[in-house]
Order: sequence, then structure tokens, then C-alpha cells
Amino acid sequence: MPIQVLPPQLANQIAAGEVVERPASVVKELVENSLDAGATRIDIDIERGGAKLIRIRDNGCGIGKEDLALALARHATSKISTLDDLEAIVSLGFRGEALASISSVSRLTLTSRTAEQSEAWQAYAEGRDQAVTVKPAAHPIGSTLEVLDLFYNTPARRKFMRTEKTEFGHIDEVVRRIALARFDVAINLSHNGKLIRQYRAAKDESQHERRLGSICGPAFLQHALNISWQHGDLTIRGWVADPAGARQLGEMQYCYVNSRMMRDRLINHAIRQAYQDQLKDEQQPAYVLYLEVDPHQVDVNVHPAKHEVRFHQARLVHDFIYQAVTTVLQQVGTAPLPLVDEQDQEPAPAWQPENRVAAGGNHFSQPAPRREVQPAAPAVAREPAPQPAYHAGSGYQKREGELYGKLLQAAPAAEPHQETPKQPLFPPVKIEREHRWRAASTALVGY
Repeated sequence: MPIQVLPPQLANQIAAGEVVERPASVVKELVENSLDAGATRIDIDIERGGAKLIRIRDNGCGIGKEDLALALARHATSKISTLDDLEAIVSLGFRGEALASISSVSRLTLTSRTAEQSEAWQAYAEGRDQAVTVKPAAHPIGSTLEVLDLFYNTPARRKFMRTEKTEFGHIDEVVRRIALARFDVAINLSHNGKLIRQYRAAKDESQHERRLGSICGPAFLQHALNISWQHGDLTIRGWVADPAGARQLGEMQYCYVNSRMMRDRLINHAIRQAYQDQLKDEQQPAYVLYLEVDPHQVDVNVHPAKHEVRFHQARLVHDFIYQAVTTVLQQVGTAPLPLVDEQDQEPAPAWQPENRVAAGGNHFSQPAPRREVQPAAPAVAREPAPQPAYHAGSGYQKREGELYGKLLQAAPAAEPHQETPKQPLFPPVKIEREHRWRAASTALVGY
């Protein structure tokens, strides 16, 4: 069979296999387009788990009439235009494949209006037929996308869809993750005409915990520890559960890189290492974290579904996340405990987990916070001992050394005694028997 160029219809359906995995994938792509359009309110209507209808309505900037048909074409986007834009992506979408892929396996209707237009326009595309029809319509400023009969023309894909309840569960999880990424956007989710989720927009940071509690539950709020850490162009904020809460909420893991939801192994490894021995092997930490990185230092075009990213300085990012989470967990471990009656007892230093030698030095390692104590008696100046490249724990305390010296001085001196003569290792009788045995053996051999 000779090499030939695939027709656009077949190429779009192949691309749809990567972009459109299930109804939840369609919801993710369309909601991200609404966020890129600057929407502050998004309404999501689902019927029969997304197999019958997926409708996304927003109040974003809208699409002009002249761009409406082009929006359904493959590799057509308003997000990037040059290679330099690809090196520093700030939008959620950038490939220009989502709408073309979705329209190739469904019946798609796009209705939109911009602030400059006096009326709205509607584009319609169906399955393998790439012809797009555009006509006037009534619609406020913003866009509405309707996806009907998903996978109607690909029976092999449709039979792999799960039950209505399962598919809607995946959609609900996608909406939860997006709602945690954008507290400033109101999101409503309905299924079969019934309102299931209603996330109100947070006016300020004081209302973020309200949405966090509605998504993650009161148990996570009870064990959540606020985290905020910055170093250069790296910033991390959010919440991590204390070890007690992590044992109960191991499935609660939400991570975002530049407002893009991620399931990155490097980030999860750094967080898991910060907990160290506080969790068992089968247990996982619970967290909601937001990592801000210079767009030039991260590549988001490495996964078909954009679930993973590649950091240009992966080790730097790993150590940064590890140190930030470790510092927060230390603050929990330094809570005051009941002490003995000694009033002058020096408090023990805060516990500092040890970095692995194989992992190298930690660029963000900071000394654990210590309490101020009264200066001790002056001692003989000595050259400071060289410190290791990693923190190796609290070490030997000066107070313990002084106490140990006093004990040595108080111990009674041992009475002199005469050295007893050393006994041979083996008694002479054994040596004599050994000579006799050898003589007997020699005689037998000679015989």
C-alpha cells in the first residue's frame, strides 16, 4: 500500500482518539476554552452522563462572525501565533484541536456573540462532514456549545462508555478540579435537568475556604495546613493535610501549575518524600497546591491531555516543593508538650528530617526555628567543625556534655590492683594430646 496523505475527516477522528476519551474530556476542553475567553460564570448542562447532551454556556468575550467557522477547523486557534508563544504558554488551550476533534465524533453547535456585534451567530458541524453552516441567532455576549450524541458515528468508541452514573462521576470530578483552580469563577453543574453543583464566585481570599470546604469536605478543612512559600520565580500556596488527616483523605490530591490542573509524578514524589515515615507505603498525602512557575521554565506540550508538564529545572522545583511542605509539617511537630518540673530545662530543638545523601543537597534547606536561651558560660574557642552538605539532625547538645563531665568527676576512682598473669589460650594438656594424636597419625601412615 503506497504512502498517502490522510483525508481531513479521518485525521480529525484519529486526533479525537487522543483528545476525546470520554464525555468528561469534552467538558474539560470546553470549560477551559471558556476560562481562556475570560468568563466569570459557566453553566454546564449534562444529559444521560454526557452521551446525549453536553452544553457549556459562558459570559466570555465571544467569537466574531468571521472567526466562527474557522473555530471548528483543525489547528486553528487564537492563543498562539509564533514559536516564541509556544515557549511561554499562558493559556489553557493552544493546539487548536479540541473543537475540530469533538465535532468529528458528535453533532456540535456553536453560538456566540461579541460586545462589538449587534446580533449573535451560530455555527453547526456534524460528524465526518466538515462543512460548517453559519446563520444568525439570539444570544447574549458570550458563547454556548452544544455537543449532541457523542460517538454516534463511532460505535466502537461508544460501546466502551460506562454507565450513566460512572460517566457523570468523571464529569463531576473534572468540574471539581476546575472549580478549585478558579475561585473567581461561578460554576453550575446540572444533570438531567437537576442542579447538582453550585460553586459561587469568591470575592476575596477570605471566601476561598468556603469553596474548599464544599469540594473537599469539612474533614479536609479540619486537618488542612495553610502553605505559602516563595523563592525567586517559584511560588507555592495552598493547603496540605497534617499526617493524621492524610491517613484518612489520601485520595484528596489536587495540584495546579500556572492554574492548569496536573497529575505530575515529580510533584507527587516531592510531597510524598516530605511526609517521609509519617505515612505507610500504601497511604498517600492529601493536598490542594498551586505552583506558579515562569512560563519559560515549563513545557506543557508533552502530554496529549495536558495532564503532565516538563520543568526545565526539575530538581530545583522538586527541592522547592519538598522544603515548603516539610516546613509546614515541622510547625505542626513543634507544638508545646507537657514538660517535667525542671524550670531551667532547655527545650529540645525542632525536628528536621534528613535529606537522602543520594539525592544531593537541598537548595532550599533552612535551619529549623530555635527558641532564644540565655548564653552559657564562656568556653575555650575552638575551630568550628565542618558541617555536612545536608542537615543531619539535632546532634550532641552542650548541656548534655557538661552533665556527662560532672558524672565522670563524681565517679569514685578505681582501686589499684596487680595485673594477674595471663593464662594460655589452650591448656597444656590439650597441646600434649594434640602431639600424641599427630604422632599416632604419623605412625599409621608409615605403617
